[in-house]
Amino acid sequence: MSAAPGRSQASSYRSPQGEGIPVSAAPGRSQASSHRSPQGEGLPVSAAPGRSQASSHRSPQGEGPPVSPTALDHAWIAARIPHQGSMCLLDAVIDWSADHVVCRAVGHTDPAHPLREAGRLGASTGIEYAAQAMAVHGALVAGANDAPRQGYLTSVRGVTLHAERLDDLPGPLSVRAERVSGDANNVLYRFTLHHGERCLLEGRAAVVLDADAR
Repeated sequence: MSAAPGRSQASSYRSPQGEGIPVSAAPGRSQASSHRSPQGEGLPVSAAPGRSQASSHRSPQGEGPPVSPTALDHAWIAARIPHQGSMCLLDAVIDWSADHVVCRAVGHTDPAHPLREAGRLGASTGIEYAAQAMAVHGALVAGANDAPRQGYLTSVRGVTLHAERLDDLPGPLSVRAERVSGDANNVLYRFTLHHGERCLLEGRAAVVLDADAR
């Protein structure tokens, strides 16, 4: 999927390889088995709406008190989403609350990035980063003792690209997913991808929870 900066996208997202986004936060699932088409069942994601948190949290690498004795780093993230190896695109949780999460990513300049195509990493792949951030948010809100609810990213809407590519941007990317509305079974997220103060991509994503149980 590609688009010139500033152009909106309204349809469900597919990765540059033509497959859906594997974004389930259920641990132990392999990346290869988690792809689902946006048509039909949708794409797996994890979220746990309705859980209250007293305040915003920051990881031990950021400011403020740590959320747990374990750093919310790449290893922590990889243990809670199905993406393993180079397909786990997020490196750390920087900030989170019941309503949002901010993650850091640094691998976008890697020539071996799994989503590179024709020698470049298109800005639309930022949707994959956002989807993984939503899965991480579900795992965080579920807490240590509860499994995240299984769900599917059914569509992305109002996506606007403010850049053409990501691989020519030195330094980390900031990925933010914010829960805008929802109920026990449906959640709407707003997401953004930033490089410093520059917004590279923004949009909204709809998540249906426990879709397999219906």
